[in-house]
Amino acid sequence: MAKTTGILDKSLSRGKGEINLSTFAVLFSEMVLYAQNRSETVTDIHDKIASYGKQVGLRMFDIIVLREKGYKRETKLLGMLMFIKSTVWKNLFGKEADKLERSNDDHCTYLLIEKDPLMNTYISVPRDKGVLNCAAFAAGIVEAILDSASFKCKVTAHWHNGTAYVIQFDEAVIARENAMLDTNR
Repeated sequence: MAKTTGILDKSLSRGKGEINLSTFAVLFSEMVLYAQNRSETVTDIHDKIASYGKQVGLRMFDIIVLREKGYKRETKLLGMLMFIKSTVWKNLFGKEADKLERSNDDHCTYLLIEKDPLMNTYISVPRDKGVLNCAAFAAGIVEAILDSASFKCKVTAHWHNGTAYVIQFDEAVIARENAMLDTNR
């Protein structure tokens, strides 16, 4: 009699990195519909979709850090943002995010830009919800990952050259980063 291995017996260090795109599209569209049926405004839908993304981000962060970095976490802000732009994005969406920029207006704000987010590809937005950006799901993932790594922030998704994820860090995070840079000089 052959012994079957369960999901809990399998190693975390390797895993199948792909999911069927049509399966993702159906599940994600049902998630959006679920959020829409329980919300009255577009802002409520964004918040619900982002909260679903936060649940994914909390779980994915440790797995990605284990698989890609051997549990060595980034301690510097720019290193963490580059980790999200490249490694996290590749693990979740199969490609890097298009750009990472720092805001000229606010030293606490960074922009992660993706021209064609996967979340918006398979969703038809009704006319009365024209500003709905389903990439709020990815914004929730990014926020959860940054919060888990002790970089407190608020991440929102906005339409701008595709989708811009606006990452607004707490002042304490920027002050900590500046103090680390000053001690290294």
